[in-house]
Formats: sequence, structure tokens, C-alpha cells
Amino acid sequence: MQLAEGTFLVTGAASGLGAACVRRFVSQGAKVLVADINEQAGKALADELGPAVHFVRTDVTSEADVQAALATCASQLGTLRGAVNCAGVLDGARVVGRAGPHELERFVRVIQINLIGTFNVLRLAANAMVGNASDDTGERGVIITTSSVAAFEGQVGQAAYSASKGGVASMTLPVARELAKHGIRVVSIAPGVFHTAMVDALPEKARASLEAQTVFPKRLGQPLEYAMLAQQIIENPMLNGSVVRLDGALRMERK
Repeated sequence: MQLAEGTFLVTGAASGLGAACVRRFVSQGAKVLVADINEQAGKALADELGPAVHFVRTDVTSEADVQAALATCASQLGTLRGAVNCAGVLDGARVVGRAGPHELERFVRVIQINLIGTFNVLRLAANAMVGNASDDTGERGVIITTSSVAAFEGQVGQAAYSASKGGVASMTLPVARELAKHGIRVVSIAPGVFHTAMVDALPEKARASLEAQTVFPKRLGQPLEYAMLAQQIIENPMLNGSVVRLDGALRMERK
């Protein structure tokens, strides 16, 4: 699968990892549907990058919203060849804290957005792709999801976030196996700590600690580096059914 002249849907695309993918893909000749709940930032990105980019306000947990985004993608940009799932939230709370037990609503919200939202986009994008004509390698589409190193080394206070990202990682292989008969690949990226607004919102002490635990390079990851890997996944047909860590050898400590 090539980026050039292909059409791709990116969720969480108004900022951070998603926006980096949009910019990278467009620079390689792709057309991109920007799907995000942030209308101001999403429209600004689409206006900046020109007619190859369209924005649709999209709540990834809503079937109607995702269907509308896919419909716009087909009518305005062309046949969907790939989807990159970057929409997500970061939240931290102890199971038993000073104020009592973890709020159930907070846990549900993280699972709803990070895991169920990802699956919602995955299932609907895959359904749109199965009718595609295959290319000369037999491919009809590629789906990229975003897990996290927290899926494997979750820290104290990350029960909800780790559970959500662990679910994303765990469904990668079974979904890839199922969609193989349709010529659709599925790969998950598990980033370490990246320089995004979500990570920037962490307390300085927590952010500095995570940066210090990164082995090399000794810094936060850059969104462009995520986008570069996403491009490689799209263009390399042997990448399938895997969770690829992108973390500078970070292995998170207990807290």
C-alpha cells in the first residue's frame, strides 16, 4: 500500500500524533480525512493543508459520527485505503486514594474513548474497506491503532489507561487474523512518552521522571517519529498483526 494518491482517515487528527500523521501523509501525496472533536483545530489544519484534507467533527465513540466521517471521506476524497486511530485520553487515579475508591465513571470514560472508540472506528473502517478492489499485492486496506507502553508496564494510578491500551494491543492479532481474508492488515503502535498536549498536561515532576526513564534518545518522542512509523506500516506489507513499540527503550518504573 502506498500513501501517494491514497485516501486515509485519521482520528484524533487535530493535534499531536494524529496531526503529525496528517501532515506526513499529505506531504507524500495522500488525501486525508481529519476526524476530531476539536472543530477549531481540525478546521484550521484542513484549511492550512488545502483541498487534499477535509475535516469532520467526529466523536469516535459515536457510530453515527464515524459513519458520517466515512461517508464524507468517500464522497469528497475517494476510496478509503487506511485508517489511523490516534484519538484518546490520558487519566490517572489510584484504585484506592485519599478520597476513597477510584471513580467508576472515570474508568468507564477512559475505556469508552480509548478502547471502545478505537474498536468502533476499526470495525466501521474495515467494513468500508472490504468492498475495495485489491491492489496488485492483494491488499484492500490498512488499519493502525494506538496502544501504549503502559499496556505492558502500567504505573501506579494507570489502571484505567493501562486497561484501555492493553485492550487495544490484545485485539490486534485476532482482528488481523480475521481481516486477512479481506486483504486488510492491522498493526498497533505502542508509543512511549511523546511530546503532545496530552503528555504536556502531566505534572512537571511526572513528565520529567518519564523522560529520564527513556534510555536513548534521552528525550520525549516527537509526533513526526510516530507518523514516520505509521507510513512504514502502511507501505510495508509484512507488518501485520503486531504491536510495535516506539519508545527509545523506555521501560516504565512502578511510579
